[in-house]
Amino acid sequence: MQDSEKKHPLIEIWKTYPGVRKSNNNILDRPPIERIIGEMFAIGQFYYYALNLTNSTLSHHHENILKLHGLKKYPENLKDVIDLTHPDDIPFVMKAEQTVIEKMLEIGLDHQLFIKSSYCFRMKTANGSYELFHHQAIPTLEDENGHIIQSINIHTNIHHITKQNPNTVLITGISPRSDFHQIKIDDEALPQHACMNLTKRETEVLSFIAKGYSGVEISKMLILSEHTVRTHRRNILAKTSSRNSKELVKKAFEWGLI
Repeated sequence: MQDSEKKHPLIEIWKTYPGVRKSNNNILDRPPIERIIGEMFAIGQFYYYALNLTNSTLSHHHENILKLHGLKKYPENLKDVIDLTHPDDIPFVMKAEQTVIEKMLEIGLDHQLFIKSSYCFRMKTANGSYELFHHQAIPTLEDENGHIIQSINIHTNIHHITKQNPNTVLITGISPRSDFHQIKIDDEALPQHACMNLTKRETEVLSFIAKGYSGVEISKMLILSEHTVRTHRRNILAKTSSRNSKELVKKAFEWGLI
């Protein structure tokens, strides 16, 4: 069996999404990496790769994928990456992808290039242990019929921040969209933490804090005064009972807010 024909458990799920082309396609041109840099959340060691959604082949890998997973060569198919996932987390990943598809259909295929999905799962690392990674997927290319043919997947090791998986899928908009959908995909209700009372603007500020931006930078990006940004930060810390930004980011991960 050729690498491009390797089967993995997400193929059947993706077939249910009309926005993905089903036929094979050759390796695509270099993806617009610069487009996703501003959307990357990478508070830790990370890597990315381009995923050809028509045949599950990978390209344009960031070199960190070799070091973090102790690989001798770049994985050629998504199955090679899924094989690094903790076996107990595979059912969660499948449910997460199905949840993303359902929400994307609800939002509408016309907006699929401006929607980012993220969730967490454990992956095998170079030392042989399984550690928690934060997964982000950003569609980057459509064909002439509006079918997604490429996405960028970003994996960040967050084991040093938290070992607790919130079992939550987060679907957010990329400018100009401002979608924010937090979906718990197990049978338990979403935890009623105080941070669930964050306003839409506070959630935006939180995402920039988590990415490491300063108050000055956040004020420029959101077109707010520095005083307003400081006020939002103070309110966020109070609502989440966080003493500082480090504690805030840890809680935001554990509560599925980022």
